[in-house]
Amino acid sequence: MVRTTAQRWMRFASPYAQQALAAAVAWLVAVRMAGHADPFFAPIAAVVGLNATLGRRGSNAVRLLAGVLIGVLVGEAAFSLAGDGVWTLAGATFTAMLLARAVHDARIVRAQAAVAAILIIVVGQPQHGWDRLLDAVIGSAVALAFSQLLFPPEPLRLLRLAEARVLTRLAAGLRAAAEAVEHGDRPRADDATALLRDVHGDLEALRTARSASDRIVRHGLTWRRRAGLVVTERERADHLDLLAGSCLALTRSVTAVRGPHRARLAATVRHLAAALADLADDPADEVTRQVAAERAADLAASLIEHGDDVRAQSAVAAAYASIRMVAADVMVFAGVDPERSFRDTFPA
Repeated sequence: MVRTTAQRWMRFASPYAQQALAAAVAWLVAVRMAGHADPFFAPIAAVVGLNATLGRRGSNAVRLLAGVLIGVLVGEAAFSLAGDGVWTLAGATFTAMLLARAVHDARIVRAQAAVAAILIIVVGQPQHGWDRLLDAVIGSAVALAFSQLLFPPEPLRLLRLAEARVLTRLAAGLRAAAEAVEHGDRPRADDATALLRDVHGDLEALRTARSASDRIVRHGLTWRRRAGLVVTERERADHLDLLAGSCLALTRSVTAVRGPHRARLAATVRHLAAALADLADDPADEVTRQVAAERAADLAASLIEHGDDVRAQSAVAAAYASIRMVAADVMVFAGVDPERSFRDTFPA
């Protein structure tokens, strides 16, 4: 538990540490190499350029630079024509944001254009505007170096972290469902259903990771030659939407069962939850995937063997079918061919 907490904090702190280091590097470059006495824009540009989700940091730095260039040009022109003053400030800010919007719809472009124009008008030293532009170039270059060369994002890691969050929630939901079935507890059944319905937030994070991984492969130098691995992992991740839906259907069907079949159903659902929890611990491990697939296949086979004892249109039959569907989805996520997984869990 302590190790997991420490890893979580390290994961949170790593981007902040990179931004702080980039700010220091940008400031040193601006002072030592460009000779600027007060290069506040260089570290700011480096931090803002890296202040984006992984996969967007490179484009963020380029957009920041575009915004600063627009703001400097507008600010210089406004100060030369009208001097300083509140109306010059308002006009320059409005013009800079309008031009930035025409160039690109990203908010960072408009914001940086406005900031650069405001600084030139307020500080009242337009001759320093070009120094600020050079500082922005330095900060953006440092941000690009950090995001693309020194600390390039890892799309497989992004995908697997998002997968692990989804799998962890699904495992927790199935464990709660097993408890509800075993004890015939309706409040626990409602809690299990609510837990699985809340997985949409984790699935949205997974969709974001899938999009980020695609951008990283297309724009990153490191991952282009390894694009096949990322594509394969994205295809597996796509199936978690179906697995989440089948887990919710399973929970609703098994918690509706009454009578002597509850004990078997509870034990089976617990085994599925354990398989999902193992996958969540290490989604990348091939052995873990293979074991999870074999466990799901065995559970489905066990239910098929006992299917003759169950009336076709009963609640138990519906629960059995739901469990077999989850088993098939687990097998597909683990890497089993979809046709084979459904053939094994729903034999003719």
